[in-house]
Amino acid sequence: MKINGTPYRSVWVDEKDGWSIHIFDQTRLPFALDILTLVTPEEVAHAICTMQVRGAPLIGAVAAYGLALALRSSANDTTLEQTAAMLAATRPTAINLRWAIERMLTRLRPLAPAERAAAAYAEAGLICDEDAAQNEAIGRHGLELLRALAAGGRRVNILTHCNAGWIATVDWGTALAPIYMAHDEGLDVHVWVDETRPRNQGAALTAWELGSHGVPHTVIADNAGGHLMQHGQVDIVIVGTDRVTRSGDVANKIGTYLKALAARDNDVPFWVALPSTTIDWTVSDGIREIPIEERAASEVTHVGGRDDAGNIVRVQITPDGSRAANPAFDVTPARLVTGLITEKGCCPATQAGLLSLFPEFGQKEQGI
Repeated sequence: MKINGTPYRSVWVDEKDGWSIHIFDQTRLPFALDILTLVTPEEVAHAICTMQVRGAPLIGAVAAYGLALALRSSANDTTLEQTAAMLAATRPTAINLRWAIERMLTRLRPLAPAERAAAAYAEAGLICDEDAAQNEAIGRHGLELLRALAAGGRRVNILTHCNAGWIATVDWGTALAPIYMAHDEGLDVHVWVDETRPRNQGAALTAWELGSHGVPHTVIADNAGGHLMQHGQVDIVIVGTDRVTRSGDVANKIGTYLKALAARDNDVPFWVALPSTTIDWTVSDGIREIPIEERAASEVTHVGGRDDAGNIVRVQITPDGSRAANPAFDVTPARLVTGLITEKGCCPATQAGLLSLFPEFGQKEQGI
């Protein structure tokens, strides 16, 4: 995707030295576009933990490069395993992180130490290329849903929650990919952007992305979505996800479940866009089995923004002494999900639906 006409991916290797990693500091958006250079695996872990880099697919890709950085100085088995464990522990809910680390280990463990660093960079690069291709395919399949709604030239109002755009992936995004393609095709689309408290990824990131691409959008308070659905102002909900179980349960940013309930009550289609790397085939019951990250209370008690003088500031919004809880994700049961948009097509949010697109995983379970 482009920023001010210049094409970017969300993570890239420095062209000059060929090994350091660049990312956008997403905690500074939308008011500042800062590019960070990461040179150690510890810096990568810090960037993931502090959400300088976020979004399930992008976390996995950046972590893969973090492992490559570690192997530059020492590529023995101890460094490989310890670095992998450190990176895997940074965010517990997003399955792409664990998937990427396991893929890297599978590729690197059989190699001699002298071969590992170069192989790690190559494998991380493949992960990035595959993610970009998967998300472009998700966009094409989701575009068909928007084309159907736009029949006759009518405007399509889409509601999304959190940020599932190109800065949450390597490129294109998941939930936003169909929207970009619809806009570029000339369809009349408008996006309701949930602010997504407490970190405001919708207001800060999704709105910034859509605005940079010229997509009409309106930022709304998180609690406004149901009202808009009741009054016929939402035609479809499309969200991303950090983990989908084999039965179709969906873990996404806190507040997604409430949007799904409102959508069901108002007969609004509720779709979830994801690459297959986000499917956790080992988990069936999302509510009981998916670990939900509890983040710092300060994310709830304080908020960052820009004051009237143009200064980026952080202010407290709760009384002194008030406690705050901050679960970062919730789980939407499969029964509330209209369907899943993947790189191989759309399917019902069921095990049978997923296996119809990815039969190889059913064969693995049967030992075939």
